[in-house]
Amino acid sequence: MSFDHSKDDKLVFETSHDVEIAPTFDSIGLKEDLLRGIYAYNFEKPSAIQQRAIVPITQGRDVIAQAQSGTGKTATFSISILQAIDTTLRETQALVLSPTRELATQIQSVILALGDYMNVQCHACIGGTSVGEDIKKLDHGQHVVSGTPGRVFDMIRRRHLRVQNIKMLVLDEADELLNRGFKEQIYDVYRHLPPATQVVLLSATLPQDVLEMTTMFMTDPIRILVKRDEITLEGIKQFFVSVEREDWKFDTLCDLYDTLTITQAVIFCNTRRKVDWLTEKMREANFTVSAMHGDMAQKERDSIMHDRVLITTDIWARGIDVQQVSLVINYDLPPNRELYIHRIGRSGRFGRKGVAINFVKSDDIKILRDIEQYYSTQIDEMPMNVTDLI
Repeated sequence: MSFDHSKDDKLVFETSHDVEIAPTFDSIGLKEDLLRGIYAYNFEKPSAIQQRAIVPITQGRDVIAQAQSGTGKTATFSISILQAIDTTLRETQALVLSPTRELATQIQSVILALGDYMNVQCHACIGGTSVGEDIKKLDHGQHVVSGTPGRVFDMIRRRHLRVQNIKMLVLDEADELLNRGFKEQIYDVYRHLPPATQVVLLSATLPQDVLEMTTMFMTDPIRILVKRDEITLEGIKQFFVSVEREDWKFDTLCDLYDTLTITQAVIFCNTRRKVDWLTEKMREANFTVSAMHGDMAQKERDSIMHDRVLITTDIWARGIDVQQVSLVINYDLPPNRELYIHRIGRSGRFGRKGVAINFVKSDDIKILRDIEQYYSTQIDEMPMNVTDLI
């Protein structure tokens, strides 16, 4: 199986087979209860990857989808899984492996939300949690298991995770999974699955070792490539506020506070120290805010994710989706262009509306223009009536 990478740069989409494009969710032929869940989740129309990948996955084909964060990958395989499973059979029929516990838990919540009308059982099987609780949940029977490789393999080995009815294996963020030395564990899991198991692999990048692995356990996969240009910032209105000096940013943020609390807002700073400093300063001024960064314990991180105004570093920018975020503020402009899309992609995901506000010092103008050019997008000065846009 060889891919011609020379084509990648020119094409927004490259697929290794002719793939039909489904313009709407209605046109995919999904179960009625699943469609209800999709629309209740506030999805209006399928994103580029959803238009191309859901149909082949639901037809049982092996699929490699290469797409960046924020393009709708999680919902692509979640919808496909929900379409494929038989909820009257209380056995595990789909298994999703992820590199991090947060991602595994998030996938579980997306599957439960989209499958809200289907009475679906989905369990997150992750390290750092009670083994006894896992065993109880799995013995009870789960339609879908979303987990990290180590704990999942442990449960398969101990025969609590029953594999005989599994028909689909999804590897999410496969480049990360295989980079982090999970290779052996993934292969151990795969070996225990029924021989006809369908494999779906999602990855932001497809380095050679990932491609080589796919030949080991995928059959004639359809490869769908979503390039950066397809990560639309449509639906996200982007603004900047000129702040001449660093210490003026704080007053600007305080002026915006009422706007923040209308919705759920995330404020990004570039360092942990700044997050702690800003949180402290906002609290002194009697504003309610929460802080989150990589040094915190899992439990603490989980409880914070539902607060109204969150101040954080880029730990939060990759792949974590919170339903209600419709406002992102870059208190500091991100250190690189890719992080910009990860951050503001938190808002307005999959066709939902969102607003991003960038605080720009005079020496940041160049960075802002660079971001505009890179994503061929437009960032205007913030209007007075920003509240009306959220």
